[in-house]
Amino acid sequence: AKLFSDRVSIAANAVRRLHEGAQRLRAEPGDEDMFATIRSHLLLAAAALVTPLAAHAQTTPAVAAQPAAVRSGTVEVAGIAYYYEVRGQGEPLLLLHGGLGSIDMFAPILPALAAGRQVIAVDLQGHGRTPLGTRPIAIEPMGDDMNILLDKLGYKQVDVMGYSMGAGVAFQLAAQHPDRVRRLALVSMTLSTAGIQPEMVPIQRQLTAAMAPMMKGTPMYTSYAARAPKVGDFPRLLDQMGDLMRRDFDWSTQVKALTMPVMLVVGDADMWRPEGSVEFFKLLGGGQRDGGWQREHVTKHRLAILPGRTHYDIFLAPELVRTVRPFLDGKEGRADWQ
Repeated sequence: AKLFSDRVSIAANAVRRLHEGAQRLRAEPGDEDMFATIRSHLLLAAAALVTPLAAHAQTTPAVAAQPAAVRSGTVEVAGIAYYYEVRGQGEPLLLLHGGLGSIDMFAPILPALAAGRQVIAVDLQGHGRTPLGTRPIAIEPMGDDMNILLDKLGYKQVDVMGYSMGAGVAFQLAAQHPDRVRRLALVSMTLSTAGIQPEMVPIQRQLTAAMAPMMKGTPMYTSYAARAPKVGDFPRLLDQMGDLMRRDFDWSTQVKALTMPVMLVVGDADMWRPEGSVEFFKLLGGGQRDGGWQREHVTKHRLAILPGRTHYDIFLAPELVRTVRPFLDGKEGRADWQ
């Protein structure tokens, strides 16, 4: 409990640091409008950091004991030494984290995910223990990287679950290499720039290396500094992540390549517009008609909207595991009306 209390204090302190940083941006005369905009965006970003940590501290006093790593190490792919950990025994599940996070962001739910499963968790390019390298961060090549990584680790086919940026990488892995993926769970992901809540687009696109000094002391930075092979790359990581978010994208034409069962999971207060998730589900073939008395028109795909969950806390929600595990295990139970 103290660990999470400390992290909440760090995050709260980050709000103050970001506000002070924004105040410094006001040094030039005539910059009042820009100052007001950047300050509000920085405070929103800091609040996003505080929210999941505070919520987790209140609802989960302690993280359950983590399953022991069966093996860990690095796999060289396209000049990037991807760090991975394998935990648990059973059917393999590739687990991919969100932007500016790492494997460790799944710590609250990892024991439940690894119960009866073998979880292959990977730190994505420039995140956690994986170095940034020289290649620009992009979702599509990372999807291909995961295919090569799985091959090198000896996995012919796996289930895959990704959150946010990791969901995008999981999507690209499945679209480019559908035979590698048995079932696919995409948590808090949008198919295109148009699916992002409009007020969030300019916020995301302001991320640059200039924010690095203001992020010192935030959970994102302290987590990075504790794990990164080269801590000095943090400003460059922010630049690259900002570049990634400044590029418009639309993957809707790739949906037809997803031959495996797909589950989409979003929060009802997510960063993504809910209608975008519904449209994604419809592109998969779901939501086209009544499922039928005998479920004869129910597709193999699933859409789950978790009540009261945001983009910033869905990845550690206990109900996320309860939602995705039956789908990933192929054991969806249901009761019929007798």
